[in-house]
Amino acid sequence: MTQGIDKLLIANRGEIAVRIIRAAKALGIPTVAACSEADVDSLAVRMADEVHVLGPARADKSYLNVEALLGALKATGANAVHPGYGFLSENADFAEAVVAAGAIFVGPSAETIRRMGDKAEARRTAQAAGVPVVPGSPGELFDVESALKAAGVVGFPLLIKASAGGGGRGIRLAQNAAQLAEEFPRSQREAQAAFGNGAVYLERFIGRARHIEVQVLGDGQHAVHLFERECSLQRRRQKIFEEAPSPVLSQQQRESLCASAVRLTESLGYKGAGTLEYLYDEATGEFFFIEMNTRIQVEHPVSELITGIDLVQAMLRIAGGEPLGFKQSDIQLNGAALQMRLNAEDPQRDFFPSPGLVEELIWPQGEGIRVDTHLYQGYRVPPYYDSLLAKLIVHGPDRAEALRRAKAAVEQTTLSGMASTLTLHGELLEQPWLHSADFHTGTLETWLAARRSGGAA
Repeated sequence: MTQGIDKLLIANRGEIAVRIIRAAKALGIPTVAACSEADVDSLAVRMADEVHVLGPARADKSYLNVEALLGALKATGANAVHPGYGFLSENADFAEAVVAAGAIFVGPSAETIRRMGDKAEARRTAQAAGVPVVPGSPGELFDVESALKAAGVVGFPLLIKASAGGGGRGIRLAQNAAQLAEEFPRSQREAQAAFGNGAVYLERFIGRARHIEVQVLGDGQHAVHLFERECSLQRRRQKIFEEAPSPVLSQQQRESLCASAVRLTESLGYKGAGTLEYLYDEATGEFFFIEMNTRIQVEHPVSELITGIDLVQAMLRIAGGEPLGFKQSDIQLNGAALQMRLNAEDPQRDFFPSPGLVEELIWPQGEGIRVDTHLYQGYRVPPYYDSLLAKLIVHGPDRAEALRRAKAAVEQTTLSGMASTLTLHGELLEQPWLHSADFHTGTLETWLAARRSGGAA
């Protein structure tokens, strides 16, 4: 058992709840699944040592209900909370409330979450640590006049981005001053509705950008990186296919990028796992910090497979008071890993949600294949939450072999009873541009549009 953690409450659901329970069990930590009424028959509930029902299916009555979660802590005697991703994972008030209740929040401090959750403040923090950021406005903007003035320095085209945002919400493109004046209040309204904060800022738009992120671990004193992930294949700014390492960086670029991530992480006195996201301009070879996610990421398995480090176990050890058990020189990059997200969405109907009963389920097996999921045969996927069903993850000695194993993994998978993105990944793996790594953040949507019109291979 890790020092300091006697019993762990999982404040989440789905595959990440299962993932956390497995890591806790490996460390000998008893677990409590805090679930909604809709999730009482979930795999996480079956695996946990204890169960505490938070409330009705609606997230605001269960997984987002801070009082219910604090009540679960008290009722079960758990002294630590792992928030997973989504829900309250980057909510500083929740982290603060957990600590105030005398428990351990498995993640960074509330102060760090607040600081890096505010995108404008995160930019300033990165700049102070000597980390390059996308040219943009020096801080938050609240009216069109100040936005137009800032745009004169940033230049067009540019992006209007929510300061408190994430998940692609509140982001709008402006090609000129007239469009900025039109889109600015819209972005503010969207940001206010999504995050309760209408502040926005401006950022230079990079037309052919790649989305590359660095996985870090910190114990409050020291930090290390687990190399980078390529996450450019996105639909509506949501990642679908991820890989590690990036297939386009030189060794010198990799070292420079990852060193900048460690520098920023250490400047924060960061504790736990985090991810620093960058835009990489292939035309110039420049990379720019855009934001930090102060939690575990959906795509963390690819970093685990290329380094052999269990990130969730590391989070629990650090939260329990242990220092990092390794130095940067101990972490070696081994081969290549790919991850395909399987969602309960119908690619033939513009990704319409399709929850339902899992009728037949066969997962792939073989060398280098891993499946992270909460599904089991006979399970009914509830319609109330994120549509992620599973992650097919493969590892190989190089990218070409990883792609071959990915194709085999898709072909060996059977998931019936609902539409899913499984067949889409099969098509994606046939694309020459994927194999040659000739893509950017707009490639997938362009391919999907061509596929709908019959123009895609």
